Amino acid sequence: MSTDPFPSINPAVVTCGLPYANGNLHIGHMRTYVSGDTLSRSLRKLGQTTAFVCGSDMHGTPVAVNAWKEGKPPKEFALSWHEKYKQTFLGMSIEFDNYGHTDDEVNTLLTREIVRTLDASNHIYDKDILVAWDPLEDQPLPDRYVEGVCPHCGANARGDECDDGCQRHLEPGEILNPKSIITGNEAEYRNKSHKFFRISDFQDYLQEFINRLEGTTNAKNQPREWIEGSLHDWCITRNIDWGISYPGEEETDLVLYVWVDAVVEYISSTKQYSDRVGSDLFDWESTWKKNGEIIHVIGRDIIQHHAVFWPAMLYGAGFTEPRAIMATGFVNLNKRAFSTSRNRAIWVDDYFSEKFDPDLLRYYLVTVGSLQDDIDFSWSNFADKVNGELVGNVGNFIYRSLLFAHREYGGTPKTPVSEDVSKRIQEAMMEFSDSINKYSLRNSALAGTKLAQYGNAHIQQNEPWKLKKSNPESAAQVIRDCLQICKAVCILLSPTMPNTTQKIWNEMGESDSVHQATLAEALESPSASFQPPSEPFMPISDKHLQNLNTKLGQRTKPDNEKSSSETSFSDRISFEHFQKLDLRIGEILEAEKISGSEKLLLLTVDIGSETRRIVAGIQKFYATDDLIGKHVVVVTNLEKATIFGTESDGMVLAAGDSADLLTTYGDSSPGQEVR
Repeated sequence: MSTDPFPSINPAVVTCGLPYANGNLHIGHMRTYVSGDTLSRSLRKLGQTTAFVCGSDMHGTPVAVNAWKEGKPPKEFALSWHEKYKQTFLGMSIEFDNYGHTDDEVNTLLTREIVRTLDASNHIYDKDILVAWDPLEDQPLPDRYVEGVCPHCGANARGDECDDGCQRHLEPGEILNPKSIITGNEAEYRNKSHKFFRISDFQDYLQEFINRLEGTTNAKNQPREWIEGSLHDWCITRNIDWGISYPGEEETDLVLYVWVDAVVEYISSTKQYSDRVGSDLFDWESTWKKNGEIIHVIGRDIIQHHAVFWPAMLYGAGFTEPRAIMATGFVNLNKRAFSTSRNRAIWVDDYFSEKFDPDLLRYYLVTVGSLQDDIDFSWSNFADKVNGELVGNVGNFIYRSLLFAHREYGGTPKTPVSEDVSKRIQEAMMEFSDSINKYSLRNSALAGTKLAQYGNAHIQQNEPWKLKKSNPESAAQVIRDCLQICKAVCILLSPTMPNTTQKIWNEMGESDSVHQATLAEALESPSASFQPPSEPFMPISDKHLQNLNTKLGQRTKPDNEKSSSETSFSDRISFEHFQKLDLRIGEILEAEKISGSEKLLLLTVDIGSETRRIVAGIQKFYATDDLIGKHVVVVTNLEKATIFGTESDGMVLAAGDSADLLTTYGDSSPGQEVR
């Protein structure tokens, strides 16, 4: 690994987080894979030798649980989804150099080899732990076979992850109030011997690693709480039949935890690619063990695994550490998180069924916001972006430039590009290169969009259709410049919109692939002759948009969820019980973000008789300064709770998904009772 700007002399590997082979993919998932594909194409555009690899995550309880629900063997179940994913990725023009899966022989052997190396170096040890167990069925309940309460934040959680709350990784035995998801039986904890990775051995290394890690700020900052605090050793085995067996000398019924073999697939998939094309073209071993530029593009929810566990494993086993981790934000739907269980999502199959070009969604996902930010998807916003930026700007400029050039000149006029236009194209090329080196895919794509905007202004201001009669040489110069801009826009946007740009490239008379064209070719002369062009993009009509919104509304309104008018009030409480609630007015004196959390704020609240510190999950909705002085309703007689490592003494009441704080209308004072 180097810190040199791209293109580096070292080969690069771009990976994406492995999808669990257990269900359909939605556009939230696509944000990660489109970003990885765009990055790998962009690096090659700069001249960087790059392998883009991934694979299906075949093991673990998510797969086993869903296979059990369908009455299928886990391998059969997972392989069917694996094949579906390969087709889905192709449909979205996501072209992995290798797409494997974690149950193949290469990954099995390599995973066991890495674990043996860690074991031989005394980084793995045995420890008796409490394992959730169904006493009635007499069976273990690893990971997602069990649900309960997160011990850190109090949210509902699965056995291995608090995905609805603080997003912490949970070790076996940590979850509170465990219950079997299969039988519904209350679980008990039993002592079982398991293997632990001594991650505490690597604390000093990890603290140094996180300081040199590149990528998005959330991937660099979020792990600091764990790395700079007390690192807990990691249980790497499970009591389950489905997975890679632990490679010990003695027979054991333990399999490796899914997050051990899942990340090793990055190496295995690179090896499979190298074996196929030859080590002269791409040497997986030197890349992963000596000098490779490893870049992981992942969802925000798996930062801990990639920025803490994985680098420690790599370092302990003698492999190259990641150079960068790029963590994508979530995609929400109408300001509400996607929910697969409630069918509140835009599925990739939904998108395909509307006959939309995949390039439209690719462009939207890359440019709608910064990579690490959450974005809110709506069909209306999607249509606005397509109709405005693509149809009205990029498409309009390219089509009328090519049409005029073909009609009047049969192709490119025989005159050199003007100095001003050449300079502007060079600026766009530099913006593209700088953006990739800053891991900003959005700005790299917008370098092309803004160049097209410049081209639109250029052709409109100079009006070559008028100049053709009065000053034919000037008209020819204008069109010559516009064609050079078209070629540059095509190259700059090709990583984001591979299909459309290839079509434009061919219509400009270029016979090769736009994806083989380097950035420098943006200044090479366009073809002397070409055929009549076609419209690059078609607008989304109001009627089509209305149909899209109607379909989505019908599916997400609740038949699947109870509406406010259908809410059941059967679980009533007595007035006597209600009277036990002590509700008082509180004035917020201070508000600060809780380190490591993207949801929680620590509020200092005056409730009249005393000042309380209360944790509230409202960080996404309020700036801290805006909260100072607000009078809110506080439940004061709740038991104290520890949330994300911080004691909370009370609850601030808020309404709805946007956490609308319950405030007072009049001049209520802190400490006044709410009746």
